[in-house]
Amino acid sequence: MIRVISADDHAVVRGGVKQLLVDAGGIQSVGEAADWVELMRVLQTTQCDVLLLDITMPGKDGLTLLKEVRGKWPAIAVVILSMHPERQYAMRALRAGALGYLTKDGAPDQLVAAVRAVASGGRYVSPELAQLLADQFSDDHSKLPHEALSDREYDVLVRIGAGNAVGEIAEELFLSTNTVSTYRARLLTKLGLATTVELIRYVVTNNLSR
Repeated sequence: MIRVISADDHAVVRGGVKQLLVDAGGIQSVGEAADWVELMRVLQTTQCDVLLLDITMPGKDGLTLLKEVRGKWPAIAVVILSMHPERQYAMRALRAGALGYLTKDGAPDQLVAAVRAVASGGRYVSPELAQLLADQFSDDHSKLPHEALSDREYDVLVRIGAGNAVGEIAEELFLSTNTVSTYRARLLTKLGLATTVELIRYVVTNNLSR
């Protein structure tokens, strides 16, 4: 029996995932969490094989949380279940230790297949993500400027591209407005841009929109 914990801030999503996995057979839902504090508590008290983790959990950005989980519970296989397109966060999630990445609008059978694959020690990638991986490692692949950003810098970039103000980003990421402004200035320098409008245009042009 594969033991699964689901971490998502939407109760409807957690309920739907639980029902889907139970109906598939051979999979047991052993815990749920709505935020990162609750997730830490559940992981400390509940044994599981697979963690389904939303990359936008309240209180801590998903990639930081993923790295923390992998550091404390390396035996748990993590699958990212996200509303964001694979092109945005999949590569970073895999590099951070996730064994799979699925979008919430994907086919239900993909979720079941992913849980079974990672529970048996494998990985799970969709055909679209497989193509991204192939592009990433092809000999003639040119690295784009945003691919050299840190995870936090990338997260701020995507949020700026979505039209979020500095104050909104600070609140979402639990940072000060000064810190977010510093990240914005750093992004302009690293990407060779001059204004926030150019940052937004960069995000749109490179298909990084949320």
